Amino acid sequence: MDKIEQDQPNMPDPWASLRGFTAARIAIGRTGDSIPLQQMLEFKLAHAHARDAVYSKLDVDALHDSLSQFNLPLHHLHSKAAHREKYLTRPDYGRRLDDASAELLQNQPPVAITLIITDGLSATAVNQYALNLLRLLIPKLVAANVGALNIAIVEQGRVAIADEIGQAFAAKMSVILIGERPGLTAPDSMSAYLTYQPKVGLTDEARNCISNIRPEGLAIPAAADKLFYLMTQALKRKLSGVDLKDNQGLLGS
Repeated sequence: MDKIEQDQPNMPDPWASLRGFTAARIAIGRTGDSIPLQQMLEFKLAHAHARDAVYSKLDVDALHDSLSQFNLPLHHLHSKAAHREKYLTRPDYGRRLDDASAELLQNQPPVAITLIITDGLSATAVNQYALNLLRLLIPKLVAANVGALNIAIVEQGRVAIADEIGQAFAAKMSVILIGERPGLTAPDSMSAYLTYQPKVGLTDEARNCISNIRPEGLAIPAAADKLFYLMTQALKRKLSGVDLKDNQGLLGS
């Protein structure tokens, strides 16, 4: 027994090879009954980054200035959640426009696709990646002659707010770029949701989602290609959600 105990500290760590495949906290070791100090500090830092992401603010002015390059109608809207605390405690408020925004969208000209940018649970992600994705996506849509486009920036929004906006524009499709709930390894992850014939009252099975858009996840060029493929397939097949399968790259897709 003594010989085995002496040899154990020098035994190879069976988990070590897995660290190259995941950012998850595995095989972090221990000091007594606790984890090592360095790993504890890294955990606390990651937790702080996640909390900061939840309370980060959409950089509306910078987005507005940058989005003007596309020469598309641009609308600045707000959900019923007047501030962040209300947004976090009343998710239903983030799914609907406030009265001023709903009034602003009355009698707007119809569009084929409305592109929506909102903070979600990580404005950090949207501030960093939304513009770069649209720079790749919008030229593809224009070249494909999909029809009229517009853009909306929404503060304190959740995914379903795209249904009300799309309905207001009588859009064939809504696409919303939104910050994902941050995790301890990904405080800056963005998602894209698309919905064919959006209208108030739809539920999640009516949407398609592309998630984990960030350099360490799904790279922006790949995300733009995937989103364009799903959008064009949705327009062609006149559907989205669980009925729209991702067959990109497959023969006959």
